[in-house]
Order: sequence, then C-alpha cells, then structure tokens
Amino acid sequence: MTQTLTAPATPPVRKGGGGARPPRSGSRRPGWTPWLYLAPALVVLAGLLVYPVYQLGLISVLEYTQAQVSGGEPTSFQGLGNYQQLFTDPQFWQVLTATVVFAALCVLSTLFVGCAFAVLLTRIRALPRLALLIASLGAWATPAITGSTVWMFLFDADFGPVNRLLGLGDFSWTYGRYSAFALVLLEVVWCSFPFVMVTVYAGIRAVPTEVLEAASLDGASQWRIWRSVLAPMLRPILLVVTIQSVIWDFKIFTQIYVMTDGGGIAGQNLVLNVYAYQQAFASSEYSLGAAIGVVMLLILLAVTLVYLRLMRRQGEEL
Repeated sequence: MTQTLTAPATPPVRKGGGGARPPRSGSRRPGWTPWLYLAPALVVLAGLLVYPVYQLGLISVLEYTQAQVSGGEPTSFQGLGNYQQLFTDPQFWQVLTATVVFAALCVLSTLFVGCAFAVLLTRIRALPRLALLIASLGAWATPAITGSTVWMFLFDADFGPVNRLLGLGDFSWTYGRYSAFALVLLEVVWCSFPFVMVTVYAGIRAVPTEVLEAASLDGASQWRIWRSVLAPMLRPILLVVTIQSVIWDFKIFTQIYVMTDGGGIAGQNLVLNVYAYQQAFASSEYSLGAAIGVVMLLILLAVTLVYLRLMRRQGEEL
C-alpha cells in the first residue's frame, strides 16, 4: 500500500496587491521618548552649566566693577572692549604663555610617572601591588589644599626635612620663579599620577598575555614592548587621560594660590585661573575676570574638539 504525498495548498494571491505584505525593514523612530528620560538630567545640566556660562559671557561684555555691583553706577554695554583691553595687556600674554608651558610640563610628567607605575604594577607581586595602589589612591584622594599645605611643610626653608636631607640649608623654593613652578609641578604630579596609573594599568590587564609573551620571546626589551606593543594598543586610553590631564592642569588654581601665596613675588608664578581671580576679586574688575574665564573656556573647548576629532579618526564610538 503506497501513500502519496501532496504539497500543502497555498492560499491564492489576489491580484492588485491584496496578499500579505512582508514586514518593513528598519525600526520605528523612537520619537521624543529618549528625550523625556533625559529631561531631568538636562534640566540639572542647564542650571549648573548653561546658565553660569551665559552669565560669564554676559558679564564679559559689560562694564561690571564694584561700582556697578553696589548700585552706585549703572551697568553699560562694552561689547568687545574688555577683550581688547585684555589682549593689549602684555601681562595677559605672559601669564597665558606660562600657563601653557606649565600645563604641558605637568601633563607630560604625569603621563610618564603614571605609565611607569602602571607597568611596575604588572611586574610586582600581589602584596606590594596592593600597597602601591593604596598609597597612590591615598595621594589621589587628598584634597588639593591639604596636599599643597603638606608639600609646603616638606620644602619649608626653616623646618622642612627635604632641605635637611639635600643639604640646602635655608633655601626658599618659593622665592625663585622656576623653583616655585617646579615645586608646584611636583605636587600636581603627586596628586594626579594615580588616575593615569590606574587607568593605564586596567588597559594593560586587558591586553592578551599571548601578545606580550610573543614579544618577550622575540627578545624585545621592556621599553620596546611598551613603545611597539602596549602604546599602540592603549592609544585610546592614553588619549583620554592626556586630554583630561590637559583640562585639569590648564585650569589649576589651588596649588598655585596656596604654594606661591597668590601667584608669587610680583606675580611671577601667575597662571590664568589665579590671574582671573586677582582681576575679578582683588581688583574688583569682574568683567575682565569674566573675559579671562571665557578665553579659558574657548581654549578648553578647542582641546575637547581636537580630542573628539582624533577619536573619530581612530574609529572610536562617541
């Protein structure tokens, strides 16, 4: 007895497109739903960021001194007059140059020390690694004013242990311009390198061990492994910590103000943040201080845009 197999009947297809249509490709647009979720955070950001920046830009184009603050004189619109006064002041360009050079030295030193300690963490045992991490994170968690005060005591001309160990006698580190900048640089690196160290160490731990073992078997030194293997693979991480270090060190205030007593002798250790503070609050030229703040904001925005451009060029998702 044989059994015949018949194909299942297919429903007739109507002419004129009455049959079942295939599902449309793509998904529906989310519309306003994501923005509704982001609305509370955007409101907070607008209050904490947008409004202060707006006020900063507004004050920078007005004549806003102690007379206007107290109500003795009316506020008048100056346009770009404050910026013209700022850009024609030789001291502003001296302070800007000092800020750029000092920030660059801080960033390079922080990256060097942080990367060196990150590599060291991969070469030592668990207990010394834990001790180094705790000590470094303690330096990172120390408030800037506290760390600056401690460093001032360590390098004090009369009671500091550093001068005694180095045999420098009553040498004052804050009297000379370059020695004062060097002292502040050491403190900035001390409290900043742990962030670079932890970030780069996490990146190194994510690198496959087979790659490092292959480089070691090929006879590469530690410096060659870092330069030819680790650095290219950690480029996105190094780029992030570099840009963040640039932003932090460019707008440094507390260390300079505390360790050089407000900018050093005759303002020889001024940076832009301290210079803006002096113009705004010491001289009551609030409009000039706001103009300096706007210039700093534009410089840091330019650095951020360069960072985003580099990330796009490397194919990283933003």
